[in-house]
Amino acid sequence: MPFMPPFIAPTYHADPEQALGQVRTIYAQQINHLREAMQRFVAGDSLPGRVRACYPFVRIHTDTVAPQAALENSGLSYGFVADAGRFETTLTRPDLYGNYYLEQFQLLRQNHGINLEVGTSAEPIPVHFSFAEHDHIEGSLSPARRALMRDQFDLPDLGAMDDGIANGTWRQGPGEPQPLSLFTASRVDYSLHRLRHYTGSAPDWFQNFVLFTNYQFYIDEFVRLGHEEMAKPDSEYVAFVEPGNVVTRRVGLPLEAHDTLGAPPPRLPQMPAYHLMRASRDGISMVNIGVGPSNAKTITDHIAVLRPHAWMMLGHCAGLRNSQQLGDYVLAHGYVREDHVLDEELPQWVPIPALAEIQLALEQAVADVTGFKGADLKRIMRTGSVASTDNRNWELLPGNEPQRRFSQSRAIALDMESATIAANGFRFRVPYGTLLCVSDKPLHGEIKLPGMANHFYRERVDQHLRIGMRAIELLRSQGPQRLHSRKLRSFDEVAFQ
Repeated sequence: MPFMPPFIAPTYHADPEQALGQVRTIYAQQINHLREAMQRFVAGDSLPGRVRACYPFVRIHTDTVAPQAALENSGLSYGFVADAGRFETTLTRPDLYGNYYLEQFQLLRQNHGINLEVGTSAEPIPVHFSFAEHDHIEGSLSPARRALMRDQFDLPDLGAMDDGIANGTWRQGPGEPQPLSLFTASRVDYSLHRLRHYTGSAPDWFQNFVLFTNYQFYIDEFVRLGHEEMAKPDSEYVAFVEPGNVVTRRVGLPLEAHDTLGAPPPRLPQMPAYHLMRASRDGISMVNIGVGPSNAKTITDHIAVLRPHAWMMLGHCAGLRNSQQLGDYVLAHGYVREDHVLDEELPQWVPIPALAEIQLALEQAVADVTGFKGADLKRIMRTGSVASTDNRNWELLPGNEPQRRFSQSRAIALDMESATIAANGFRFRVPYGTLLCVSDKPLHGEIKLPGMANHFYRERVDQHLRIGMRAIELLRSQGPQRLHSRKLRSFDEVAFQ
């Protein structure tokens, strides 16, 4: 028999806050059971059976669809189910997702007038996901004791963490509820766990607007600006967080209890993340994803579970037109996907549209920062398709086939990450955009030379980064309701944003 905590029966709630409170109660009970059992295991105790704890769930039953008039009046594209039936999802980390869950619960109640059922699911919590941020108790285990863990605890089951719901390939089995969310609790926990590894940052620090870049120059400038903001008593930002969870609070603000637990890592993680935080979590996180579509897919696979309001790519690209100049900007309104890393999840025939809200914000931001207006803006920025390739040395392929394809597609710029980030935004319903800067023109003999490249990067990076941050200011002022539009939602979309 499994060694489990006392069963908490399902309860029904008309009040979304009470429903969230019950989620917190169940999650705390289950996590504490796992942690206490793990401490006993590390101490060498014999446990009374295989240890198991399970995630809380929320479930609704509805006989009708939400009234169309109510949905149009709300102006939201989420918060309702597409049909009558039983809908359910498992939940995790209410300390991190509490405000998010509360919004989803309130909208379900508002749009369907139903009670929320909260209970203990049958989905096990893997013991690895029960450790607190600074718990490392498993490190003291002997190899033999560590090998015994799989016999005593549930480990992550990758077969239960696929992205079938997000990919649109999930099919309902007999008697199975329909999903309320794109991600199950264990899938969320898996990504939260991986974010720490890849970014050197706890997921708790991530903000609702994310910038990606493929050059360290941008990060250096972001760090400089972050510390500048922390020196301003009237800054809209309250903290700046660097890899290793190193926290700098705005001058005049006291340190919080966990702020002193961070330490700079001996070497930077694979894709370091930096966070310029606002009290409302709608600040800016910036991640250096390095070079290549594999990194771009990996990090967006995991940041997607945080449900950001938008993510955007700022980086350098190859200009493909002779009329372009080094330093010109490229605003992507389409993507040529030769990155191949998402072909299994998102077929090539799926179009990745430009999103008007992001496009307008980026264009306005370029105008605001550079001072160019109207027709003059075309002197420094061109709108068109961006091609992303997984072959950094595409120029060396025999017969120049890639060049022919890029010409046929009308692409005006080439990089290795932008199409991947946009495609994963489309796939995970996260609004996306791309603003690149031309740093070389390989088809026209203008290649990067070390001295020229260094001068160019330092000259352009500050302006480019300020454009990205200005675009986020514009998007933030509109509110998330306008960003999370119906453009990214499928026929039978889940209720949770």
